[in-house]
Amino acid sequence: MPKEASKPDPKKQLMIKVNACKRLVKEAAYYEKEASENELQLKEMNDTNKDPYDIKKFQEVLGESQMMIPVSVASRDKALDELKEFVALLNEEKGDNVDLMECEWMGEARKLLGLGESSVGENNDSEVLEFAVTNVSGLEDGETF
Repeated sequence: MPKEASKPDPKKQLMIKVNACKRLVKEAAYYEKEASENELQLKEMNDTNKDPYDIKKFQEVLGESQMMIPVSVASRDKALDELKEFVALLNEEKGDNVDLMECEWMGEARKLLGLGESSVGENNDSEVLEFAVTNVSGLEDGETF
């Protein structure tokens, strides 16, 4: 007998989408911070007349950091848009998902999207998303956050 395709668990889908958004928000903030720190370090290297080869190599490092910013921001924005659509869909099906609408993951999703209880599912194009910047200054090279 063939297996019946089970409907995906909306709570699990919400958890995955929220965690992905959190990671991508941190990643974008990290690349932006890294690029600004590298710009300062490059300026300092130029001011102190470091070896031209070291400066050239560090400019390449800075360029790579700057190239990652639009990529990570685009990924973050795409994931946030998908999360917003998913939350709006869940809000439309509120009757079927009463416990889901009050779970911790929905609260996290609302925080990430900057949505209050009353605005979930409303189409508000003027809404501005703000993201917390994660302090990564205490991390060692190669250590994850």
